[in-house]
Amino acid sequence: MYKNILLLFFICFSFVSFSQTQKKENSISEIDIIQVYTQVVKEGYGTPQVYLDLANACYFKSDYKASKKWFEKLFNEDKITDETLLYRYKQSLKALGLYNENNVYLAVKVTN
Repeated sequence: MYKNILLLFFICFSFVSFSQTQKKENSISEIDIIQVYTQVVKEGYGTPQVYLDLANACYFKSDYKASKKWFEKLFNEDKITDETLLYRYKQSLKALGLYNENNVYLAVKVTN
């Protein structure tokens, strides 16, 4: 009987420690993506795809100041074709208290 209880304890303990390891690895990989892409842009290799990935990554991490910056760089480089990107940009502006209808990027009609 004691062996069964002890075995159950070790199984539960291993599941808990494994799930915590998975969470830590996921958050580290997200941070690294932002850091790596930021370094790529600093070195002069920024592309619209890099700006898009940075804008989305910062948006989903609730770093609205950075997401606003990267969305605007993306909109300066590339034609706006996705309403989802405009929505995320608007939400970033709202979070920063900067939203108004006269924004240059919001005045552009989305074309497919």
